[in-house]
Amino acid sequence: MPRPELIWLALVVVSLLLVQPGPSLAAPQECPADMVAIPAGRFRIGAAGRLPEEAEATVRLRPFCLGRTEVTNREFAAFVEATGYTTQAEQPLSTEQFPGLSAAERRPGSVVFRPPSPGEPVQELSWWHWMPGADWRHPEGPGSAIDERLDHPVVQVSVADVQAYAAWAGAALPSEAQWEFAARGGLKDQVFSWGDTWKPGLANTWQGTFPVNNTAEDGYPGTAPVGHFPANGYGLFDMTGNVWEWTSDWYQSGHDPIDGQQDPHLEDAAASSDPREPGVAKHVIKGGSFLCAPNYCSRYRPAAREAESPDTGTSHIGFRLASPLLNASL
Repeated sequence: MPRPELIWLALVVVSLLLVQPGPSLAAPQECPADMVAIPAGRFRIGAAGRLPEEAEATVRLRPFCLGRTEVTNREFAAFVEATGYTTQAEQPLSTEQFPGLSAAERRPGSVVFRPPSPGEPVQELSWWHWMPGADWRHPEGPGSAIDERLDHPVVQVSVADVQAYAAWAGAALPSEAQWEFAARGGLKDQVFSWGDTWKPGLANTWQGTFPVNNTAEDGYPGTAPVGHFPANGYGLFDMTGNVWEWTSDWYQSGHDPIDGQQDPHLEDAAASSDPREPGVAKHVIKGGSFLCAPNYCSRYRPAAREAESPDTGTSHIGFRLASPLLNASL
């Protein structure tokens, strides 16, 4: 017969096993402090019956980490301070790419949004202007500054710029599939990050008639501080509106090339194709921006996407970072 003290010891061990995680459990899954763990999943990327470029496909993703917010001016300034990096917008246009331009016309600059003046004819894309002197420190050109916008998303950055930042930070740009899956916040086949009904107070978008009247009812006629609007179901901020975000994928219309794949990523620039501008390789941007309105763009849905030339910084495109999930069971 077992001795009483051994029976007592066995009962103690059993009780401890009942209240504590067993040693067979996987190590905790971890992300950097400024990132959120996104679970593995299988989902339909794109949206049926919307726009041709959103044609659906089914893909699978392993777990990963994604930045809680877009990278801010403050964070980008720290990178520049540490590395001395010069963005593309701060460099003259190359004579090889623009042989017909004079030295004055090749001055550093970038593309800036300017609303039409009252009574001015409104033509498609006439609100975009090349602005010498526009860069990440001066998002709207000379006279603008980021001193009061350090916690706003950095803009006027090209794909090369954000890849340089990502390498310095030990991270990467998310793929389009990663970005879209995370933007859905755990919801399945819903139109928006929060459900099927548009709710303008949940994101920084254009209120009024674009591009002539922005009532700025949300308090921000331009970019807003990151994290100001509610997070989605995964705890990610500004997956809707504020600024468009670069992804690592080259753009093709529709998602047929990635159908059935795991962790898809379109890496071949030569395969990039935008029917609106044949022969120009472009990257996918996601999320919409403060310029998206119901009467124009309205691409603030997780499935929505646009194509942008990788060397073009603008006043409404930023980025966030992704990284592998530490200690994840694959």
